[in-house]
Amino acid sequence: MKFIALILFSMISQISWSQTKISGVVRDVKGEPIPGANIMIKDSYDGTSSGVDGTFSFITEESGTQVLNITFVGYKFFAQEVELTGKPIIIEVLLKEEINQLDGVVISAGSFTAGEEKRRTILKAVDIATTAGATADIAGALNTLPGTQKVGETGRLFVRGGDDSETRTFIDGMVVLDAYGPAAPNTPSRGRFLPFMFKGTSFSTGGYSAEYGQALSSALVLNSKDIAEMNQTDIGILSVGADVAHTQVWDRASVSGKIQYTNIRPYFGLINQEVDWRIPPASGEGSFAYRQKSGKDGLFKFFGNVNHSSFSLYNHNILDPSIRQQVDLTNNYGYGNGSYQQSLNANWSLRTGIAYSFNQNKTKVDGLPLNETEEGIHAKVVFEHSAHDQLELRMGGEIINRFYEATRYNIVSDATESLSLSEPLSSAFAEAEYYVSNHFVAKAGGRFEYNGLNNEANVDPRLSLAYKPGKQGQFSFAYGTFRQSPLNQYLRTHNQLDAQRAEHFILNYQILTDRKTFRIETYYKKYSDLIKFNGAPTMLTNSGTGYAKGIELFWRDNETIKNVDYWISYSFLDTKRDYLNFPASAVPSFASAHNFSFVYKHFVTAIKSQLGFTYSYSSGRTYFNPNKPADQFNSDKTPSYQDMSANIAYLPKNNLIIYLSCTNLLGRDNIFGYEYSVLPNTAGVYESRPIRQPAPRFLFIGVFITISKNKSINQLPNL
Repeated sequence: MKFIALILFSMISQISWSQTKISGVVRDVKGEPIPGANIMIKDSYDGTSSGVDGTFSFITEESGTQVLNITFVGYKFFAQEVELTGKPIIIEVLLKEEINQLDGVVISAGSFTAGEEKRRTILKAVDIATTAGATADIAGALNTLPGTQKVGETGRLFVRGGDDSETRTFIDGMVVLDAYGPAAPNTPSRGRFLPFMFKGTSFSTGGYSAEYGQALSSALVLNSKDIAEMNQTDIGILSVGADVAHTQVWDRASVSGKIQYTNIRPYFGLINQEVDWRIPPASGEGSFAYRQKSGKDGLFKFFGNVNHSSFSLYNHNILDPSIRQQVDLTNNYGYGNGSYQQSLNANWSLRTGIAYSFNQNKTKVDGLPLNETEEGIHAKVVFEHSAHDQLELRMGGEIINRFYEATRYNIVSDATESLSLSEPLSSAFAEAEYYVSNHFVAKAGGRFEYNGLNNEANVDPRLSLAYKPGKQGQFSFAYGTFRQSPLNQYLRTHNQLDAQRAEHFILNYQILTDRKTFRIETYYKKYSDLIKFNGAPTMLTNSGTGYAKGIELFWRDNETIKNVDYWISYSFLDTKRDYLNFPASAVPSFASAHNFSFVYKHFVTAIKSQLGFTYSYSSGRTYFNPNKPADQFNSDKTPSYQDMSANIAYLPKNNLIIYLSCTNLLGRDNIFGYEYSVLPNTAGVYESRPIRQPAPRFLFIGVFITISKNKSINQLPNL
């Protein structure tokens, strides 16, 4: 009996010796307890969960050196070696928050570009193509977003009190010196690049990255498509021309090309125009894209575009319309860029590229030539570094060298006169993005620029902050200083002018889900060093000033109504400038205080059709009436602008689309301003002529055919 008791005592003692009690508490870095954390011995079933006060306690039969793992959703994994000898172990654990850049806060003030890929793009190619009234023009679609406004006589992007020259376009990070095609006076131009060449459009209305410069108001970043997925041929038969495109795909490469011929002449022969065309516009265009994978994750891209267009018209004298002036224009354009991106290792990546721009306008006014040529080359290299999961670094440099020349024939001296300039710009930039937590992120950086034309050097700071108090909504703030060289027409007569300057202050609140977006934003923009005429137009200074401030609302929803995507935007703008020949501070003629857009798209399965409607409204714009005294400069206003446009894409077969669009369905007589005679009439009054739309409506019809192995592929995203 004693022997059995001795054996039992020995066994109990052995069991007791091999058990170890582990206890402690789990807290966050602020000292707050974390309930529900999982505490486990690695490669065993021994463990427990922390209580409401963060404490835990359990017994393990493991022995020797083991690893204690502690995990909790949203926090970094914790692991610590422990020696299990049977003696109690007490441990205090501090869990650090896991920084998730996909689900965490993103910087959005003034921009739709920060964060994960699905948040980078506010408008995809299909959005641009199917927005009624935009006629598949990138600028036309972006003019339905807050911060922009309709300036119908140009069709370009005017952002937050800035004119069209203050928005700079970039393709794969490389600058485009002239992104719009030529147009007759007071008629809208179109962007040179078709949306189907790009996988997305990132549009910033201010506060953008230090990587981008030479833009006072806005950066429009177009990201071209990567390697295509399949071979296909697309054919378009249009009411204003025709096009054909082909894509060829290999294992690690693809090439795409498109040629297009546009001739408005037959159409203008059927529809009366406000413009007295002698020869309406016609153009030929070609686009080319080549993609090649390199190594494990490297990608080389080449994109090119060439265009030739021409037209001829008559300008009529306001006092005596029978007196007319013949204007002929021929435009030759070419743009190409090559870019390469590659991961250097787990933490470093490289982006680099080079671009070339060429734009030539050959103009004749009553037979007298006036020619302008601009060429530019842009080279850039960018390094990105993930220092750790909370810190991202970006740094790089670029060189932009452009040459401009204007020549004209002087009838008085019977000689050709020439003005030219060469402007080399060197820049370096760096910025750091630090994720303090999943609720707060800060980005700070700066941009250095040196202008070799006027020997001017500047350093401009950029700062962005974002705070996410809840699961979806977030606040963002952005500040930055931005510079841009004066226009060629001023630099060619005074090449020592300083760069124009703008400071941006932006605050917004945004709620973003997969299929809904709400955004409210307010901003203040301060202009300085603007171009000012000090007497004659050739006496130029940088004494101009100005400001722009406002508030904007945006709502997009493609979830509530089945097969429906719609968005609503509203912008209020308060702006004044004292620049150019302004006698005092005044509202510039391109600015309207109120801008509203409603865009509606509905795919109706029963009739295999995509329907679209867009309503746009802009309040009246100021204009200069020379019959009024100087103290009433720009005091008159045009009527409001209103437009209701519609389109329909009918798919009788999956690879066949019949497309119809019409702008200004209601035929409203929109007036964009007034032109006045150079001299007064016999009564001493300067007579005027309204600047109207070229025609009450623009009607477009097209038939689009896609040839590929996949019979469900069509051109709907490209229209």
